[in-house]
Amino acid sequence: MTETLDLAAGLLGLLADTATEPRANAQLEALTLAVAADLPVLLWGEPGIGKTAALGQLAESLGLPLTTVIASVHEPTDFAGLPVVGADPAAHGVPLAPPDWAVRLARAGRGLLFLDELSTAPPAVQAALLRLVLERRVGALRLPPGVRIVAAANPRASAADGWELSAPLANRFVHLDWTFDHDVVVRGLGGTWPRASLPRLDRAALPEAVDYARRAVCGLLAARPALVHQLPKTETRRGGAWPSPRTWDMALRLIAFATAAGASREVLSMLVRGVVGDGPGLELLAGLDRMDLPDPEDLLADPAGARLPERGDLRQAVLDGVVAAVRRRPERARWDAAWQLLARALETGAPDLVVVPASTLAALRRDDWPVPATIDRLAGAISVSELADAHG
Repeated sequence: MTETLDLAAGLLGLLADTATEPRANAQLEALTLAVAADLPVLLWGEPGIGKTAALGQLAESLGLPLTTVIASVHEPTDFAGLPVVGADPAAHGVPLAPPDWAVRLARAGRGLLFLDELSTAPPAVQAALLRLVLERRVGALRLPPGVRIVAAANPRASAADGWELSAPLANRFVHLDWTFDHDVVVRGLGGTWPRASLPRLDRAALPEAVDYARRAVCGLLAARPALVHQLPKTETRRGGAWPSPRTWDMALRLIAFATAAGASREVLSMLVRGVVGDGPGLELLAGLDRMDLPDPEDLLADPAGARLPERGDLRQAVLDGVVAAVRRRPERARWDAAWQLLARALETGAPDLVVVPASTLAALRRDDWPVPATIDRLAGAISVSELADAHG
């Protein structure tokens, strides 16, 4: 019997002996970036999809000890602290003793605290978790800065005896939808899983990244004050991501980290929508796109070296901006440069994007300005040379 168990242990060891490899994975990158930004993360996904396994791999890859706490099987005092009466309560009060897992984390000075099954925790436990998630306090103990918090939850329809997440608790998390990638699962079962790594931040880009994030968030909220705080009307939506001053501050931090790390737009979209919700998040992303557009004056100064956006909506906005700049200061050299830019846009993109800017630009022609030869390059797609002559 002992020999059989030893062989079984050996077989289990072989099955657990897996390798990791660098592999592009947007949701894993979003998770590690939020962890680096020291923001609590909540992974939403169906049971059995690999949330717990992902957290184990994340902790191992980052070299952090993993502490798992099943929120639904604990009492509120396990997070708020258990009152312990001392020798002289009148003089010293009644301290709130932290649980053993919190003491171990504090002693280690670093670690990954995984709060599992959050959606099955009753309201009283969720209320007790508020201070832990926001202030990192467990009873009278404050967790050290080296501890990161990640939680996992199943949608209410998939959770056993599930509860909707309370609005105050939900508003403290970066919400990420956790799904499985077929290729990742197959390769992982074959013994190789993707490796998580903290983002590489560009030291020289840190001040610029902070300025960029502040301009983006403040610019949007200045133009759309109603987005500063929007408590959803339904209980279900309150349990997800929604905008508040707290989550806008989280969005600002995430934009700064994503910018300094050179994260992809897909990752940034996950993170921004994961704190302020889809609608406000998409507005913020659109604002970032506009901030990234080249200055029309720079384009007019060097039309030959201009680089136009690939996306059609952004290219249209740039061309409209160039024409508007010429309208504000109409000069022949600027007018000619704008035509060069339109010709360049026609050569490298959809012709329909040039129609309206070209028509508007043609209407700005002065009587003593000859029609530039550049217009002939556009005549095959749009009849603007006739329009220019009509204004001659």
